[in-house]
Amino acid sequence: MDIILIPGLWLDASSWEDVIPGLEAAGHRVHPLTLPGFGQPASVSSEIGIADWVATATAAVDAVSGDVVVVGHSGGGNVAWGVADARPERVSRVIFVDTVPPPPGNGISEFDIVDGVVPFPGWDFFPDEDVSDLDDATRARTAPLTRSVPARVPTDGIALENPARHRVPVTLLMGGLDQQTFEGMIDQWGAYADEYRAIRDAEVVRIGSGHWPQFSVPERLAALVDAAITR
Repeated sequence: MDIILIPGLWLDASSWEDVIPGLEAAGHRVHPLTLPGFGQPASVSSEIGIADWVATATAAVDAVSGDVVVVGHSGGGNVAWGVADARPERVSRVIFVDTVPPPPGNGISEFDIVDGVVPFPGWDFFPDEDVSDLDDATRARTAPLTRSVPARVPTDGIALENPARHRVPVTLLMGGLDQQTFEGMIDQWGAYADEYRAIRDAEVVRIGSGHWPQFSVPERLAALVDAAITR
């Protein structure tokens, strides 16, 4: 299976480096992406928004033949769902890594803009449940991989217009939530609950990690992605 790997904010294709060997060993063809404007100044990236990220990921789907699986980590989940909206007939499954399908018009989140871009705020910015499994050595190794993202990308509302996306099977690989816990929470999330409930085939699988399993438990993440594809 061809797998499109979409990183979250502040990360590029290299963030999947430790996950890829496990996927390739399982026989998959892997296509990790670096999205437009990554690490570029506002003079270059100011006009880049989430639609450009979706277009780049959709082009990656178009560049291969046959069905594909699209994997999106964190904010990359918005991009992955945009691809499902654009190419529902090509995407055999969307796998969300510690994030959920966004409803139409919603952005990722708001972060401070510095010099016209959104820089990585540092590991200490995030709550303990997100980063507690990243030890000092992992934080020191991975922080230099991060770069700024275009200012519009985190807050642009995503355009979702094709109801056929709801026929694409979905797996949510959640850091600390299993199916029962997630199902007990999702109805409190407004439009996110409506979007999730509209999906015909959705499963939730607990990773047992923080928010960045590609750094803390890459082999486990690869195994769970493979299991979702072959279920």
